[in-house]
Amino acid sequence: MNLRSLASGIGSLSDDTRRELYEYVVGRGEPVTGEEAATATGLRPHKANFHLDRLVEEGLLEVEYRRLTGRTGPGAGRPSKLYRRSEEEFSLSLPPRRYDTVGDILAASVTRASAGEPLDAALQESAREQGIEVGRAATREEQATFEDLTTALAGQGYEPRDDDDVVELHNCPFDALADKHRALVCGLNESYVQGVADGMGCGGADARLEPGDGRCCVRVHRRD
Repeated sequence: MNLRSLASGIGSLSDDTRRELYEYVVGRGEPVTGEEAATATGLRPHKANFHLDRLVEEGLLEVEYRRLTGRTGPGAGRPSKLYRRSEEEFSLSLPPRRYDTVGDILAASVTRASAGEPLDAALQESAREQGIEVGRAATREEQATFEDLTTALAGQGYEPRDDDDVVELHNCPFDALADKHRALVCGLNESYVQGVADGMGCGGADARLEPGDGRCCVRVHRRD
């Protein structure tokens, strides 16, 4: 989900009416009709339906159709339109943060270490494999260009800037964790970024740990 969609969805809840309807639907814990939502919030049915449908458009609610009487066949009537909370997860952070990625890497590392692999090696290889998955999903080409890699890293929140033969990453998606556990997180970051390049088939990219003020600890160099 891109930034515009995230902002639009979350922004819908700044409207008092939509927020009240959303909280009612979520609080019920089961799909509800527009009429039920209207009655609970004191809105006219057509107004409640309008706002509920907008919440569906923004990805915050989902719709299903079901006959509430349990009857089937001719004469059973039309299915009712029901609203429920969307399974889509919304998380907006500026600048972009991806702490879920670190969580996945650490969980995979623990699994590998439990199987007997040295912890340091498990951490680095898990980070690289996570990056490879992202890189493979980011391109359909067998060999991506350096520019393709820059675009992929931008999609991961790194805010890359290509300066001749080096790409500087001006945002660390794991910033808060890096402040507390710098050696661990920066090492994972280097392996992860290299994994993205490897997964894209971008053989001309070399991720290096080169800490600097006001940016990510990793820089990506062009190989000869």
